[in-house]
Amino acid sequence: MPLPALSDAATAVTILFILLVPFAAAGLALINTGLGRSRSAAHSMLSSLAVIATAALVYFVCGFAWQGIAGGPAHVLMLAGKPWNWIAADRFFLRGVELNGSPASLVVWLELLSVSLAGLIPLGSGADRWRLGATCASTALLAGLTYPVYAHWVRGGGWLAQLGANYGLGNGFLDAGGASSIQVVGGLTALAVTWILGPRRGKYPLVGMPAAIPGHNVVLVLLACLLALLGWTGLNCAGAMLFAGVEPGRVVLIAVNTLLAAAAAAMAAATVTRVRFGKPDASLCANGWVSGLVASSAASAFVAPGAMVAIGLAAGVLTTFAVELLELRLTVDDPAGGISVHAIGGIWGLLALGVFAGGPGQLLAQLVGVATLLGFVLPLTYGLNWGLNRIYPQRVSPDGERHGMDLHELGAGAYPEFMTHDEDFLQR
Repeated sequence: MPLPALSDAATAVTILFILLVPFAAAGLALINTGLGRSRSAAHSMLSSLAVIATAALVYFVCGFAWQGIAGGPAHVLMLAGKPWNWIAADRFFLRGVELNGSPASLVVWLELLSVSLAGLIPLGSGADRWRLGATCASTALLAGLTYPVYAHWVRGGGWLAQLGANYGLGNGFLDAGGASSIQVVGGLTALAVTWILGPRRGKYPLVGMPAAIPGHNVVLVLLACLLALLGWTGLNCAGAMLFAGVEPGRVVLIAVNTLLAAAAAAMAAATVTRVRFGKPDASLCANGWVSGLVASSAASAFVAPGAMVAIGLAAGVLTTFAVELLELRLTVDDPAGGISVHAIGGIWGLLALGVFAGGPGQLLAQLVGVATLLGFVLPLTYGLNWGLNRIYPQRVSPDGERHGMDLHELGAGAYPEFMTHDEDFLQR
């Protein structure tokens, strides 16, 4: 199925919403920074810029050639009489794509930003110990292979999008806003990176509970939530118009649903932490807010506001308990909660679309897409990063972690007028 045609008015509206997407990148960058240590703050922000730059350049070189657009050239296999569209066959360096406001050119623009968002998600999970050069190398693998291959299957007319036409599974795998290709791919990459890097020094003592290492600036984190709302509104609306053929008037529903999902998830997280700990936890409320945005990405164009509130409430509860499960039970040190927020929140959003906006066939199509993420994308991204780690170790040296990423890799701290070292940490 080719890309839907856009009227002049729809093109203008789509451009407006794509212009909002960088706010999502700013939000994620500030969340990652605020939830990390103060002595790694400048390193975190510089890494964010480096990830965006690396992702955009690698996607320009080869990523788009692997992803392509629906209806474009692709490698197709015939299995049991059915066409299986596996990978695009476009040319490198965006050759042949006219950047003139056509739907294809708008897809290129949106995907350049989308792959950058996916690359930012693992940064928070690897905070305080992930080398700058390694983040760029890992992002290059994500933008050059992992992201475009899966995005082709979903947004480029690939076999997941064709499940409806080939096997009668609803409308095929649906994900207009990128809950799978951006959020879950980024979240699963974050899981792979945390496994490879290991926890921060002092996080898990030999005896007793894991040490609490709070983020250094929750004000930045909460401000970032508002920036993320702007970015996700643009991401969801632009994606729905480009990939689902939604008319301009329907973007009001998408924007309302995006806000409601974030609000419901944040309130759910606040309620859960208030009941369990006696007071609401600010960082978990922020995680809940973003998980609601993540969960809204798949279904915001297809469900009523009441259903989206239910999706957001469930996302907030799931994320709150997932953070605890990963940290306390599975010993996964994820400072920014990227795995819980983006991987688990994204998977829930994908399944919720099948539950609230389709019959059994649509839910089965969504399950196939989720199974592909867990059964193909997770092993792929882990294998790529494991291989990278064998060639170019990704974790900073122990001395570098003690002194802070700012001083060790950049030569100066983000807050030179304050003491940013924790003496208890240095004595471990």
